[in-house]
Amino acid sequence: MVKAILTDIEGTTSSLSFVKDVLFPYAAQRLPDFVRAHRDDPQVAQLLEDARAVADGAGDEEALIAQLLEWIATDRKITPLKALQGLIWEEGYARGDFRGHIYEDAARRLRDWHGAGLRLYVYSSGSVHAQKLLFGHTDYGDLTPVFGGFFDTRIGGKREPESYRAIASEIGLPPGEILFLSDIREELDAARDAGMATTALRREGVTGPFGEHPVADDFDGVRPIED
Repeated sequence: MVKAILTDIEGTTSSLSFVKDVLFPYAAQRLPDFVRAHRDDPQVAQLLEDARAVADGAGDEEALIAQLLEWIATDRKITPLKALQGLIWEEGYARGDFRGHIYEDAARRLRDWHGAGLRLYVYSSGSVHAQKLLFGHTDYGDLTPVFGGFFDTRIGGKREPESYRAIASEIGLPPGEILFLSDIREELDAARDAGMATTALRREGVTGPFGEHPVADDFDGVRPIED
């Protein structure tokens, strides 16, 4: 019996285009000035040091900025980069430059499932901070209260079964009582290998194949409980 739902964001609750065509370019355009303006802030300074370690030093500040921009362009899942992006997006949300995109069916069903007693969680390569910003600034209001927790790559890579076992341990449920939703087969495979139930989301721009995973075109097609 499913007692919790763990959902991806990009291509699942939210459009691929919002992340790739809005959030990524926004962060790339503003990252150089952001780093120069906030390099001495303790949080940013630590993230830059963490990024420098991943980049094997990356030379001076300009070289590090160039490396960060390259990681954005190639969609690298680098934890300190994701955290920096989240800080930049926070400024964008505060200024009203954009709102977090959530599909109508996702917003509605997440609230329905929460009301039915299902526990809801998010697992995304974007930082926890960025996740909360997205769900906190949608056209359907602040959706963060429906979630019991948020997970990012600090718990592990999304294509590694051990990450899903660690999430199940954090949630306090057996993996078999958790349903994972994603548009990426390798993530679904990893969750299944960890013992979770799975459903693939086949939204616009997503073609699969998804192997033996159940497939839904939207959240109305996901059936964790009979309703």
